[in-house]
Amino acid sequence: MRQVVLDTETTGLEPELNHRVIEIGCVELLNRRPSGRTFHRYLNPEREIDDGALAVHGIARTDLDGQPRFAEIAEELLAFIGGAELVIHNAAFDVAFLDAELARLPGAPRQVAAVCQVLDTLALARELHPGQRNSLDALCKRYEIDNSERELHGALLDARILADVYLAMTGGQGALALSEADEPAHAHTSVRTTRTPLRLAVPLAVPTATPEEIAAHQVMLAVIAKASGGRVLWEALEPLREPVRVVHQEDAPQRSSA
Repeated sequence: MRQVVLDTETTGLEPELNHRVIEIGCVELLNRRPSGRTFHRYLNPEREIDDGALAVHGIARTDLDGQPRFAEIAEELLAFIGGAELVIHNAAFDVAFLDAELARLPGAPRQVAAVCQVLDTLALARELHPGQRNSLDALCKRYEIDNSERELHGALLDARILADVYLAMTGGQGALALSEADEPAHAHTSVRTTRTPLRLAVPLAVPTATPEEIAAHQVMLAVIAKASGGRVLWEALEPLREPVRVVHQEDAPQRSSA
């Protein structure tokens, strides 16, 4: 299985207002392991960068003078992500920007969904941790992923961090080192685009209560029922097959002194 963890930085928040992509970072995973292959480009957006965006990623307009335009790297990007499952945090944002960039190219309009499946790790995190903060920084803290180098957003750095977070959320895998020199690089490999399961199929041992434990449980239920005057929640929600009866201490099962 081939996956590509992707992140972008942009000039602003609205592609429909002609905001542009200024950085793309991708990390390749093969069968949930880093292959050592990455894709990283800075891009000339041909427009100014909003102050709010600059505060997030720290990339100034002058830093991008001399960088290629999206049209110059589009085919290389599509070849890198083609056939893979894209893993993106808040995927709707990045995909909307990439689709807007592709729509500017000559020829028939193309979209990311035509060449890739997309897995949104923000949606996955909200499913796994409802009601909690699920930003990338919050997930790093929750899964003990080192993000100490993330003073500002950066597409390749964030893609590497997201790869660690994604693997931790979906069953665990050795963390990606920020330097991937130790990982073997792989050339072209066979591709299948089956989605990664949210949880790995690990058989769980389910212990069964012993007759003594069941009897002791009934004793405790009887004690609670007596102390509450019979006002017990479990009887209101799901009546027991047999009514709880008060068991006197002398009738209770005795623990062995052995």
